Amino acid sequence: MGTGSNQMWGGRFAGGPSAVMREINASIPFDKALWRQDITASKAHVAMLAAQNIVSAEDARTIDGGLDTVAAEYEAQGVPEDWDLEDIHMTVEARLTELVGPVAGRLHTARSRNDQVATDFRLWVREALERADAGLEMLQRALVTRAGEHADSIMPGFTHLQTAQPVTLGHHLMAYYEMIRRDRSRLADARARMNESPLGSAALAGTGFPIDRDATAQALGFEGPTRNSLDAVSDRDFAMDYLMAAAQCSLHLSRLAEEFVIWASQPFGFVRLPDALSTGSSIMPQKKNPDAAELVRGHAGRMVGAVTALMMTMKGLPLAYSKDMQDDKPPVFEAASLIDLSIAAMTGMVADATFQTERMRQAAELGYATATDLADWLVTQADIPFREAHHITGAAVKLAEQRGIALDALSLEDLQAIDARLDARVFDALSVDASVAARASYGGTAPDQVRAQVARAMADLEMDT
Repeated sequence: MGTGSNQMWGGRFAGGPSAVMREINASIPFDKALWRQDITASKAHVAMLAAQNIVSAEDARTIDGGLDTVAAEYEAQGVPEDWDLEDIHMTVEARLTELVGPVAGRLHTARSRNDQVATDFRLWVREALERADAGLEMLQRALVTRAGEHADSIMPGFTHLQTAQPVTLGHHLMAYYEMIRRDRSRLADARARMNESPLGSAALAGTGFPIDRDATAQALGFEGPTRNSLDAVSDRDFAMDYLMAAAQCSLHLSRLAEEFVIWASQPFGFVRLPDALSTGSSIMPQKKNPDAAELVRGHAGRMVGAVTALMMTMKGLPLAYSKDMQDDKPPVFEAASLIDLSIAAMTGMVADATFQTERMRQAAELGYATATDLADWLVTQADIPFREAHHITGAAVKLAEQRGIALDALSLEDLQAIDARLDARVFDALSVDASVAARASYGGTAPDQVRAQVARAMADLEMDT
């Protein structure tokens, strides 16, 4: 190697340790995403400083106008990345100084980058929570709408992915409505818990300036200020709450996506996916691949990884702020983009899929989903012990399988040849329609129950019935 090279640092870092430090220390490539929140919080802070006579009204007006100019520039041209300025806070302040001169230096009075970033990040996460919740409401609306259309559409219900008992498609879709309802409740809990303002905690100990933390909290839409300055600058529970809620939601979206992948396969044929959310094959012209659903399923793993990453970053940090916490944002930003995209994809899939209800019904019939109903009838109507009823039912299923017909397509003679205690009343129990209608317990699959679930959900969502 030449004399100008340093083997210890390698070719990429020709500048030696200083080049490594410059790159590892800079967060502007990712925290520039916080620019709107940084300017919003700065405007609230300088207004408070003026109200408390910590800076003059004239200086506050100058700074506020300069911040508006910076915001307009970033909106139009994006945020410049100067690694020597390290982060979004110094980037904004440097540009503000160029615009309004030394008076810009008064903005940082009674404030540290520690409480600044804690405030900015909370504002960003709060918006992400609200965005996810709004998206999930749209998914709920799609689920409820389709469930209402298919309150009577019969399909096989599965356990172990084996045909179990007939259910309605509406009931199946409403199961996901319930999952999403819980997801939204977790987002609401997270939002309520995180809605306190760290601004004014300064570096870690508070400040000697006569600031008004209630005023800045109110201006930024927080319920009030945080109670402990050490905790405020070093807490990232709010980000983990969001990630955990998003990850749990992603598991539900992944389950729904898996249903669509299976249902869209030719052996099932339960659904035709929207063209806009499918792709073709580069070599096999007959293929219509459920790529959007598969990507939603895959994204769940990345979101669970984001939770783990932030937990491991935070697990051993002493109070108060440590530079490790610079790594808090990338997993949150990544998970937010993935959850928003996944919600949108599944909303489109539910809303625009074509359900092949005849094929679903046929699968329920040929899967002998009413076998349990036959066994129950033998117990209740013919007073036969369940174990014996189970054996008789098995013989009936075997005969229907041999002929390739549904259970209720067997003749009375066929059934009585298996056991003479069977009579014509049994056909009331053998049809898939009778089976689902009979399961009218609260929360059951009977069409009337499904319609009641749908009506309740539509009222909760304030949808027109």
